[in-house]
Amino acid sequence: MVVWAQEWTICPLARRKAFESGPTRCGLTAGVTTQLFMHERTQKDLSTLDPLDLDPPSIDHVHKTPTTMSSAPSFPHISGHRSAAEPHNHGINTGSGASCHVHTYSAADENGKAVSRDESLTNILISKNVKDSRLIGAIVSLGEGPATKALYPPISPTRICTHVHRVSTATAHIDVLLQNYVEHTYAGSQNSSGDEQLHLDIDCDNAVFDAIRESGVFATAASEETPQETNVMPAHVDRDDEDGPWYSLGFDPLDGSSIIDANFSVGSIFGIWPGTKLLGRTGREQVASAVSVYGPRTTFLIALPSQSREDGEPDVTFEVTLVKDRSHWEMSRDCVELKPEKKVFAPGNLRATNDNVKYDALVKHWISERYTLRYSGGMVPDVYHMFAKSGGVFSNVSSEKARAKLRLLYEVAAMGLLVECAGGSTTHEFEDKSVLDLEIDDLDKRLGVCFGSKGEVEKYKQFMFSD
Repeated sequence: MVVWAQEWTICPLARRKAFESGPTRCGLTAGVTTQLFMHERTQKDLSTLDPLDLDPPSIDHVHKTPTTMSSAPSFPHISGHRSAAEPHNHGINTGSGASCHVHTYSAADENGKAVSRDESLTNILISKNVKDSRLIGAIVSLGEGPATKALYPPISPTRICTHVHRVSTATAHIDVLLQNYVEHTYAGSQNSSGDEQLHLDIDCDNAVFDAIRESGVFATAASEETPQETNVMPAHVDRDDEDGPWYSLGFDPLDGSSIIDANFSVGSIFGIWPGTKLLGRTGREQVASAVSVYGPRTTFLIALPSQSREDGEPDVTFEVTLVKDRSHWEMSRDCVELKPEKKVFAPGNLRATNDNVKYDALVKHWISERYTLRYSGGMVPDVYHMFAKSGGVFSNVSSEKARAKLRLLYEVAAMGLLVECAGGSTTHEFEDKSVLDLEIDDLDKRLGVCFGSKGEVEKYKQFMFSD
C-alpha cells in the first residue's frame, strides 16, 4: 500500500489547494514540520476526498514523496484532547515565521504602503523622543509591513534608516489575516496552556516571528504558541550592529481567539526587554510594550517608560491608528491617562466567586455601587476599554476550583506597563505587589491580576487583602 504524505497547511483554502495540486508546501502548522496528513489510500482515492472534511493524525517524520507504510506511530486528536502517547511539544509552533502562500500580505504592502507605514510610525516615535534608534526599529517591526531600505531624509536618531530596513508586519499583517478569516478551523493541537489552537493562532504567531526576524534588532522571542526562548537573530549581522543593543520579545499573537467568531474585538500583546534573554526578568525591566486591537479600527497602543526616552521625559502611553487603506499610522491619542477613579468594571473569571468569598463580596460591591459592566471575555478589549474611557478596573481572580491562567510573560507584564505608564496601578491577585515587580521564573508562569485606576485598584486591595 502506498501512503501519500501531504504537509498539513495552516488554512483551509491552502489545504484544498494543496490537495488539488498534489504534494506541496504552503506554510506550516503547529509543530511546523511535525504535523502531516497521511492516509492509507492510493493517489486515485485521494483525488476524491475533500481535505476540509479530514482531521489529520500527526507523526514525527516528514515525508514529501510517496513512501512505503512504516511503523511510525501516529497521534490523532479526539475532540482536541491529547493522546497519552503524544509528544509533549506536539502542537507547539517553532517560531520559524513561515507563512501561508495562499493568504499573502501583498494587498497590505503594495504601492508603497509598507514604506509609508514605516515612515509614519518611525516619525511618531521620534516625536516621542525615543532614545535608541534600534528600539524604534523594534517597535516599528511590531506594527509594520515589509519595506525595502527606507529612503528617508536625514533624521535623528542618525541610524534609523538602517534599523527600519525591511521591517515586517506584526500588526498590519495580522490585520490582513483577520480580515480574510472565514472558517473557525482547529489545528488539531493545543498550546502549552491547554487551549485548542486555531490555524489562525499559528498564522498570527508566524506573522510576528517573521516581523521580528526581519527587523534585525531582536535576539530572542517567546510566545504563547511558541513557549520557549527562540533565537531570532539575523544570520548575518552588520559590523555596526554587532554590539546591539539587542532586544527580546514576549508576546501573545492573538488574544481573544475564543471570542473571534462573535466578531468581537481581539488583539496582540507585546513586551520588549533589553538583552538576549527573558527568563529571570521582571516587567519593570521592559523598555517598551504595546497592544494591537483589531476591531472596527486597527489601533496600536504603545507604552514608553521614562528610561527609554530622552532625559527628563516622563512615562507615556499613546495610541496610533492604521488609516488610509492600511498605508499610514496616524497619532490618534497623544497621551492616554487613567483617572484615579472610574465606575466601570470588567470582572474576569467570575466562576471564582462561587468559592472565593472575598471576590464574591467585591463583585457585589461593584454592582451595589452601580458600576457600569464592560466585559467581553477578551483581555485586550476589556483592558483597552479602560484606556478608551480614561479609567475603570479589570480583575481576573483565582479560586480553588477556578484558577486564573493569564501568563506573566505573554500578557500580564506588557499590559501592566501600559497601565502604569498611563498613570494607573496594578497588583497581583493575592499579594500587594505590582505585576511589574514579579520575576519571570517560568515562561508559562500564570497568575490573577487587578489593573486599573489607582483608586479602583486600592478598593480591590481593601476587599481582597483584608483579614
